[in-house]
Amino acid sequence: MKISVIGAGYVGLVTGACLASMGNEVSLVEVDMRKVESINNNIFSIYEEGLPELMKGTDIVATTDYNVINGAGIIFICTGTPSNPDGSMSLEQIKQAAGEIGDLLRTRGDYCVVAVKSTVVPGTTDEVVIPILERSGKKAGRDFGVCMSPEFLREGRAVYDFMHPARVIIGEFDRRSGDTLLPLYEQFKAPILRTDIKTAEMIKLASNTFLANKISFINEIGNICKRMGIDVFEVAKGMALDERIGNKFLNAGVGFGGSCLPKDLRALIARATEYGYNPGILKEVLHLNDKQALIPVDLLKKHIPLNGATVGLLGLAFKPGTDDIRDSRAILVAGALLKEGASILAYDPMAANNFKNIFPEIKYSSIEDVMKSDAVVILTEWEEFSALDYRGKIVIDGRRINKAREARIYEGVCW
Repeated sequence: MKISVIGAGYVGLVTGACLASMGNEVSLVEVDMRKVESINNNIFSIYEEGLPELMKGTDIVATTDYNVINGAGIIFICTGTPSNPDGSMSLEQIKQAAGEIGDLLRTRGDYCVVAVKSTVVPGTTDEVVIPILERSGKKAGRDFGVCMSPEFLREGRAVYDFMHPARVIIGEFDRRSGDTLLPLYEQFKAPILRTDIKTAEMIKLASNTFLANKISFINEIGNICKRMGIDVFEVAKGMALDERIGNKFLNAGVGFGGSCLPKDLRALIARATEYGYNPGILKEVLHLNDKQALIPVDLLKKHIPLNGATVGLLGLAFKPGTDDIRDSRAILVAGALLKEGASILAYDPMAANNFKNIFPEIKYSSIEDVMKSDAVVILTEWEEFSALDYRGKIVIDGRRINKAREARIYEGVCW
């Protein structure tokens, strides 16, 4: 099948590469010429396991020319939806993509499906995307189809997740739209749920906000357990034996970050507020998450005066296996330490250059130098941190690195 993917960022690049590896003819459309040139030279701005090898095995090409979507049976919109200051999602990139697609629909005589894969709040496809597409004079459901097919990709595991999905959601404008998209997914051994477009949009947001709830919940339990001398990880292990709860997202620590959970929470809060509803639980989840990230700073103050101290940060990415620092807990920790007058030595195997764009005043050093700091804070659970010698150190652990317990002074954030 001939497929076009609009937006060669994280979701678009993985989607395009995986679909091409499945034998489809795929074109990537990206407005950033530097990104296009990098992709065509097999250089990627993101780290994703297996992606370079997958791209080398296909003849996929990135371009800025929207004309390549002519003849595509399916056009995926995978543009970014960053947060606005009020928490709502910016739709500028989606609007631009829909406008370009609509311009080309004017002269198309054949049927195609426009499928939104970008994460958006419920109502976006119906209220924003379709009206822009219909400016072409063509009508959704008659001249072209529309679907909303959310992605459920974990950074660092996105290629695997795309090829081995836990479920596939197809939000369809009408039956024909969904029938056109369905063959792409039928080869996967996963349940496929076909629903209306707004429901598909909500499934994505509800899934991520539930995971965020789960993380803030176990952190709250951990904060209580720490005061009572109880190991929250043993508590979580017992909870996980209940199949209704499960063991995923029950690792207590400094909280969640990344490009999905915080952004999606803010967006759903903003959307609910538009409809006159106060989503108290969701607001508190965000509040708890930000408070949790600052606990390491409070713990450090118990053991050393921060003004003039050198604090080592181990890990800057929001999770291991990626160089993504979006909403990383390390950002809040670093900012708080600098306000206290501390100097910072930081190490991350992948994310140091990205972090330097936010904090150029921090010294980015080797892991050996970081370990010579007055105290060390662990913020990302990179595997190499489990092989370090922590003896004689002051360690505040935000990610449950068991080897760190050998430190002279050791404190877990909530254990």
